[in-house]
Amino acid sequence: MLGFIMSAIAGAAMSIQGVMNTRLGEKIGLYESNAFVQGTAFLLSLIAVVVFGKGSFRSILEVDKLYLFGGVLGIVITITVMMGIGKLSPTIAISTILISQLLVAALIDAFGWMGSERVAFDWTKYVGIGLMIAGVVLFKIRLK
Repeated sequence: MLGFIMSAIAGAAMSIQGVMNTRLGEKIGLYESNAFVQGTAFLLSLIAVVVFGKGSFRSILEVDKLYLFGGVLGIVITITVMMGIGKLSPTIAISTILISQLLVAALIDAFGWMGSERVAFDWTKYVGIGLMIAGVVLFKIRLK
């Protein structure tokens, strides 16, 4: 149950943050707002390490080097979310982001990429994704 609660909080926070970042970017610039957002996150992460951290940065040498690029995706995520929300409505942008996340997560599960356990992806999953895509299309259609 805790996983569902944390996932719901993450989804809500991502939607709110995306809009906040977009509005900040409209005032100070896309890359300037990204630097501020990422810088704030970095400082708060350092505080969290000091207060809650139980791991060891020394172990970073033992990690698959591919995983070290996860932080690079931070700029990609922040910039593209801001651009998507800026060009679309928050609902359409976030819905598209969620569908993309689901499709990529399904590929990771189906092929067992990056050390994930393989999970079967049957026709019901395809129908679910199709319904999500149809929902975004229906939401985007403007009836007159």
